[in-house]
Amino acid sequence: MREHILEILKKDNKAYGVDELADMLGIDDVENFKEMLKVLNDLEDSLYIYRTKKNNYMLFNNSNLKLGKMIANKKGYGFVDIEGDEDVYVAQSNMNGAIHNDKVIVEITSKKGLDLEGRVVKIVDRKFKQMVGEFLYNNGKCTIKLDEDKVKLNIFIDKDKTMGAMDGHKVLVKIGKKIGNNAYKGEVLKILGHKNDPGVDILSIVHKYEINDTFSDEVMKEVDELPSEVSEEEMAGRRDLRNEEIFTIDGDDTKDIDDAISLKILKNGNYLLGVHIADVSYYVRPNTKLDEEAYDRGTSVYLADRVIPMLPHKLSNGICSLNPNVDRLAISCEMEIDNSGKVVDYDIFESVIRSKKQMTYNCVNSIFEKDIVPEGYEEFAPTLRKMLELSKIVRNYKVKRGYIDFDIDEAKIIVDEDGKAIDVVKRYRGMGEKLIEDFMICANETVATHIFYMDLPFVYRIHGEPNEEKINNFIRFVGLLGYKVKGKFDKITPKAMQDLLDQLKDKEEFHMLSSLLLRSMQKAVYDKNNIGHFGLASDCYTHFTSPIRRYPDTTVHRLLRTYLFNKDMSKDTIDFWERRLPFLTEHSSSKERDAAECEREVDDMKKAEYMTNHIGEEYTGMVSGVMSFGMFVELDNLVEGLIKLDTIKGDYYTFDAETFTLRGKKDKRGFRLGDRVKVKVIGANKEAKTVDFELVK
Repeated sequence: MREHILEILKKDNKAYGVDELADMLGIDDVENFKEMLKVLNDLEDSLYIYRTKKNNYMLFNNSNLKLGKMIANKKGYGFVDIEGDEDVYVAQSNMNGAIHNDKVIVEITSKKGLDLEGRVVKIVDRKFKQMVGEFLYNNGKCTIKLDEDKVKLNIFIDKDKTMGAMDGHKVLVKIGKKIGNNAYKGEVLKILGHKNDPGVDILSIVHKYEINDTFSDEVMKEVDELPSEVSEEEMAGRRDLRNEEIFTIDGDDTKDIDDAISLKILKNGNYLLGVHIADVSYYVRPNTKLDEEAYDRGTSVYLADRVIPMLPHKLSNGICSLNPNVDRLAISCEMEIDNSGKVVDYDIFESVIRSKKQMTYNCVNSIFEKDIVPEGYEEFAPTLRKMLELSKIVRNYKVKRGYIDFDIDEAKIIVDEDGKAIDVVKRYRGMGEKLIEDFMICANETVATHIFYMDLPFVYRIHGEPNEEKINNFIRFVGLLGYKVKGKFDKITPKAMQDLLDQLKDKEEFHMLSSLLLRSMQKAVYDKNNIGHFGLASDCYTHFTSPIRRYPDTTVHRLLRTYLFNKDMSKDTIDFWERRLPFLTEHSSSKERDAAECEREVDDMKKAEYMTNHIGEEYTGMVSGVMSFGMFVELDNLVEGLIKLDTIKGDYYTFDAETFTLRGKKDKRGFRLGDRVKVKVIGANKEAKTVDFELVK
């Protein structure tokens, strides 16, 4: 019945009442009518359909309605962040009680070019059920000062609901019933520690995003029952690769090692590349507390001084991690690659491996970039050099088809033993990092393509085509900076975007322009329907290579085991995954976004913390954003700060929205994106995660 209802609504793209739907479904008895109402309610709850004010039903995606997350502004208005679409501006008068981070349905009321305006018609999920804040005891009253300054709530805690919290404690608080205008009762659920204790700053942000930093006793009980070593029985039926030259390459401090690689040169001159991935799904079984917890988390979260793992350490750093000189279960993808970079044959199978060495990017880059072989790498150097040769071939093949390398710089926060930021540097991305990226993309494409042509339910990593108007706006903006872009961009293809970036490669503002172009594109997400990956110029892509830290990868392994190794392609199995995967992919995409936002917020806080020790110092940076209230400047170490408009002396400046410039009354050019300026640090606020600059020159 569910499918029939959706087919009717898809076909006509209009709203129907319950009686009309009953007639079209041929329902003429009470029991089936009740069943239809139940299905309609379920479809409405899951946002497949929408019920109008007249109690008619229509497809959600065919309406002027969009589902998204409210990003509120301190001034009262907000924007609804919609996955794969433009943000929708919502005026204060149209907020309809929505607050920051609410999941809402917004109705589009007007559209001008890419600018959308709307009104909130329904709050689907309220995020402030649990929030983080500072416990305060004032005049005999227990209150909470929320960390999220965009949410204006007054929360009062009864003394028997404080869990013994003291003044200055950071707490997780449950929001209870409303007791007045913006006033609510609350209950302390967890004391995170005193606000000045080491690590509590990061812990507060972690809990804000509802990321669980501990595992339950039930989960740990299951983990305790797992083996610490691979037994002979577990190796049975697997291809034994323990004598092969297989090794890993990771960061200096990596402990959760997902992937290992190997290489042979075949008699025909082709390369046999092996990508061997930890067989996490062998240990994380369906219908266990461990699997439920991994699903809920969705991903590991990598923060300045810690990792919050998707799986407990016994798995992530132990039995699943491809540590050197120990037996480990893996799923291997061996690919025969010709001299043009094309995969001409492959095999996907269960294996047992024994990594011969845990290599680091620094040491491998020493071989690749300085021709210096570190101690202990001598016997592997010939294979590594052959791997580099293959990496260049594979990358060249990707580039020819349109692979876009945005080459975005990332900041690395250096902290002391107490977690305090003591330096901010650019993260280095050398030839070793690019080699691993090339090999992992190769394996991900190979696995995805294999299952795609079997026409079975699967998890794809997709990246849709960018909005044509957004790209044209970007090209116009590049022109305003004085750069001429050659070629026609009437067709937005990966190759065209690659050509656009190549023309900007040697510009001083490349980092900023590359970031702007990336923001003009859609975000990559997980989906059961394959539409390809635009950024990689890939027709078929998945995430297979990181099952220790990403649940979609664990699911891909589970599907490979089901379809390829257990040969289970029964109707019941296919039906199960057809129903399961839409929810799994949407949840995984959502948890990935939460983790990324959490990581970004921690970085911003630590950057501000670092700059508190550098107030009064002068730096050179680049104008990275121009607004009506001032301009943002990014330093060479990627710390960004604001120069407020009213602090710029010597002229009267106004904001020109067409050219993204601050124009002076006397200085007609003023300031624009990409300008190099000298600034002085005049303020840094760790709590607000902001840095303030003053223009020097």
